[in-house]
Amino acid sequence: MSAAQPSSGSSLFGTRDSISVTRVLGELQARRPIQINAHGEVLFILPVEGLDNRRLSEFEQLCRPVAPDLIITQQRALTLGLDAAAPMAVRLTGALDAGKILNLVAERKSYSAVEASAASPAARAAIQLVKLSHGLPAVLAANMVGQDLIDQGSSDREIGSVNLIANVDADAVARFAIDAVNSLVVASDALVPLASGITARFVVFRDATGTDQVAIIVGKPDFAKPVPVRLHSACLTGDVFGSRRCDCGDQLALALTRMEGLGGGVILYLAQEGRGLGLANKMRTYRLQDGGLDTLDANTTLGFDDDERDYAIAARMLHMLNCSRIQLLTNNPAKLDGLTRSGIEIAARVPLETPVNPHNKHYLITKAARSGHQLFNVTAFAADTS
Repeated sequence: MSAAQPSSGSSLFGTRDSISVTRVLGELQARRPIQINAHGEVLFILPVEGLDNRRLSEFEQLCRPVAPDLIITQQRALTLGLDAAAPMAVRLTGALDAGKILNLVAERKSYSAVEASAASPAARAAIQLVKLSHGLPAVLAANMVGQDLIDQGSSDREIGSVNLIANVDADAVARFAIDAVNSLVVASDALVPLASGITARFVVFRDATGTDQVAIIVGKPDFAKPVPVRLHSACLTGDVFGSRRCDCGDQLALALTRMEGLGGGVILYLAQEGRGLGLANKMRTYRLQDGGLDTLDANTTLGFDDDERDYAIAARMLHMLNCSRIQLLTNNPAKLDGLTRSGIEIAARVPLETPVNPHNKHYLITKAARSGHQLFNVTAFAADTS
């Protein structure tokens, strides 16, 4: 059965909620302030990603007379020694300094004592947004309710030297993850001859954020039977440059070889670099790992979940390819669970065990011991070296 054909668009791009969310995401990626509205709240938000003292000073002037708080995730709050069950708002005291704020957000240890309280709904929505923009999961936030310059309910507004501040409702942010999956369309496709001699069809999907996801249909799989499928998170370092810190490039090559031997299959190449953190944050976790943390602890030290990936987008791609019964090539039980919850029938799991080397052994041991990856060669390796 053939893949879905290119689509001309989706009605989601015309909804007020999707427009407002995609606009503020663009502003966050450009490191500009945005506004988030919720009941009793009108927050001015500035991403901490790329913060310097000039931008910090300009944001302080924008928010006066309100002093901004620092909003951090629950994971980062726990790293700082706070008793946290949710994202937290940290009170910033004294003269604000970008270096001190970045230390509170991203360093393995912070030597500043902090006072914090539970973050508001609008502040939690801000954290969701900066994660979607692949920035550091922290923002500066000032609640401007009651200030003369605020007219709650209006659209973008001019304030001082800042021409327009894009705004969004917190409820729209909460709905956006589902809306983005439903917005998926096929943007283009083409045949690509591979080095092995097999020709693959590359089908490019695009969602409301402009993010591209790719399905590589290898050979001629029989869609009437369970199709061999590999969900592969993009890994620039491993897939392109052969990094030995991970097993990503080896797994991709092995999956391709297996599919060629089986007569065909589908590789979903997903824009989920660094377990969904993005490339810049992945490099930050590498620095923390070089300091002694394992993969999962490095992620949570930066304020992320140990794995930020969601497989609803992969399930949607498979449904659009008319591929709902699969043999999944994976060692990761989370992928089986995620696809099953989204209506994909998994007829079999096919392991993908790749060589262990001195650079990736701790990474693989962590995946097996802490994330439940079924890596029997790694378990044996750990036993032999213990």
